[in-house]
Amino acid sequence: MSEEKGRVSAPRGQRRRVPREVREQQIIDVAIQVFAKRGYHAASVDEIAELAGISKPMVYLYLDSKEGLFLACLRREADRLMAAFQEAARGGGTPERRLHAALVAFFGFVAGSRDSWVVLHRQASELSEAIAAAVAEARRAVMAQVAGLVRHGIAEADGKVQLGDEDADFVAHALVGAADSLTDWMDRHPNQSPEGIALRLMNMVWVGMSHVLEGETWAPSPVRGED
Repeated sequence: MSEEKGRVSAPRGQRRRVPREVREQQIIDVAIQVFAKRGYHAASVDEIAELAGISKPMVYLYLDSKEGLFLACLRREADRLMAAFQEAARGGGTPERRLHAALVAFFGFVAGSRDSWVVLHRQASELSEAIAAAVAEARRAVMAQVAGLVRHGIAEADGKVQLGDEDADFVAHALVGAADSLTDWMDRHPNQSPEGIALRLMNMVWVGMSHVLEGETWAPSPVRGED
């Protein structure tokens, strides 16, 4: 056993070894904070390694490159978001209740994991082709979940008009696009709760769809003087 400046180090064979999967998650935790604070291009692997308490070569050993590290961050946080979304959507009740619960989970994820959302939403789409592809894959997964809930809602509705898969896909895109945009609105209205935002979005989109199912549609009025 050796002692230097008051610090005692354990014999080499007795040092605690951290499992690779645990170490990778520790690196990703730190990397998300650095990427969110500095942006992808300004973030340095040196800083990430220092904050994670490991060497820079160790980061590359585990995650290959800076892009590989960012992709690992993106995929893990996308999986977390999808898991929260799916768990909420599996709850009981009507399709619209499950969709509302899923939207609450989405906005709750954004509010509670702001650094993660900055990485997923604000930065990723502007980076490399591989990162853009990972973002697109995550978005498709969310879209498929939303479209499925919308289809179930249409199928269970006892309306005068039966909408098809294309209509369900349209509504799903409208909902997901609006939810994406509303995350920026949340920044400017920090007093708004995830539950309140989800309810307002459901009122704007789902109530409108229920009117369409009843045969009520909108068309622009003719301009006065035109035939």
